[in-house]
Amino acid sequence: MRDAFLDEPLDGPLDVAVAAGELMRDLMSRPWGQVSPSVYETGRLVTLAPWLLGHHERVAYLIATQRPDGSWGVPDGYGLVPTLSATEALLSVLTRGDHDEDRDVLIGAVGRGLGVLSGWLTETAVATLPDTPAIEIIVPALVSLINAHLDGLGECGIDRLPIPEGMSEGTLTLIRQRLESGAALPDKLLHALEVAGRSAASAPAVRPTSIGTVGASPAATAAWLSGAALPDPGHHARRYLEAVALRHGGPVPVGLPITVFERGWVLSWLARAGIRFDAPPEMLADLRAAIGPGGTPAGAGLPPDADTTSVALYALALLGMPYEPDSLWAFETPTHFCTWQGEEGSSVSVNAHVLDAFGQYAAARPEQAPRYAVVLARLSAWLRERQRADGSWDDRWHASPYYATVSCALALHEFGGPESATAVRSAVRWALETQREDGSWGRWGGTAEETAYAMQLLLMTGPSTGDGARAEAVRRGYRSLLRSADPADGPALWHDKDLYLPLAVVRAAVLAALHLAQSSGLVVQQARQL
Repeated sequence: MRDAFLDEPLDGPLDVAVAAGELMRDLMSRPWGQVSPSVYETGRLVTLAPWLLGHHERVAYLIATQRPDGSWGVPDGYGLVPTLSATEALLSVLTRGDHDEDRDVLIGAVGRGLGVLSGWLTETAVATLPDTPAIEIIVPALVSLINAHLDGLGECGIDRLPIPEGMSEGTLTLIRQRLESGAALPDKLLHALEVAGRSAASAPAVRPTSIGTVGASPAATAAWLSGAALPDPGHHARRYLEAVALRHGGPVPVGLPITVFERGWVLSWLARAGIRFDAPPEMLADLRAAIGPGGTPAGAGLPPDADTTSVALYALALLGMPYEPDSLWAFETPTHFCTWQGEEGSSVSVNAHVLDAFGQYAAARPEQAPRYAVVLARLSAWLRERQRADGSWDDRWHASPYYATVSCALALHEFGGPESATAVRSAVRWALETQREDGSWGRWGGTAEETAYAMQLLLMTGPSTGDGARAEAVRRGYRSLLRSADPADGPALWHDKDLYLPLAVVRAAVLAALHLAQSSGLVVQQARQL
């Protein structure tokens, strides 16, 4: 997608409404969603579907994205899964010989990857790894595949890789036995079906959706297809993989489609910030229709989850179509709301979005407000208890504390009552204290996405006028956003099997921050600096 911002004249003000309209049109023209490529998922297709169009481009992508130290991905444990996947995929290519690249280039990339992995896996314990979906079964599955390659090479001088302390192949064994017996897996496991190896191939209990996806995952779909000869060109699962592979010229995202997730987040970011835009009526109708008695999934092939359900409900209420949020009760536990049934752990951003959904519905339907008073108070208290000492929150669905903090602070500010005022002030103070020298915010470095979240926090939780520190931070943040060549240009920060970047969602967050800054009277609308 051409960034709508770049269509603005450089000698005029930034027209956020025009950019929002462009974003709406883009959502309608790409209903499956816009997601960055994934090293992990691309590696799995290199291994599982070398017959699929774009194979050589996927191999080239893996080689090109390897870091100088031999790893793939970003710091703090996030590189383990993509580095395992890319290394195993390139080993598969060497074994099969189906590559255009110089063999020495491939051998070098594999050697560097194995060197990094050997150190990481020896030194890493499960407790130190990020809480990304299915990591506890993905890592053992990939280590086993790499070791099988090494065993096949004989005396290659490379030791077999260890499984990190605290992980085992026990769950993998159970998954494979279940598939081989013909029993169905829980829906949430289908998203990572590739870990089952040969047991996933043509598993009779697995049924692709009508558009051909298994678990909204290219890797899971390829794993299910891998049990047969080259699929017929008309096979709906093959057509799904071809469509996804064409998105980025070979490399693939970690999950697609994400239709409901993308639309819910984009609409809610824009509407919450007060941007004037026309939401296509059919988009709102589809969003409403997606919410069933048990909630809504992020996209076809995934199980319903409280996060997507909440954000969809919240967006509908903001846009004048409040819909009874009874489906959220399916996710209630004695203490909080789970993302889905059987979730291990909990998410503050999910519960913040549930608070938004109940709170906005109660605001739109005042006669219903007493019904939700107890749950609003309980959720608010639960969120306050999980605020970190420095005023921030962190979460299992995003690598950046700025996402978790803006989610929690905005929900508490609007629906948490006077008891939440101190928590919100602490969050604002943390944002002010963590702004970077160039005016941006970010965990590893300044990004447009994280800067947008920090600015939303500062601008939506109280007046900036009269608060010199907050006003100056907004001005500096606004200038930082204007310097970004692309609002979605930055590292992938959202949690899935691999980190991913939902491009339209991030653009909407940046648009919201720009609009809030312009509306505050604190900034002069400037030409974009490219």
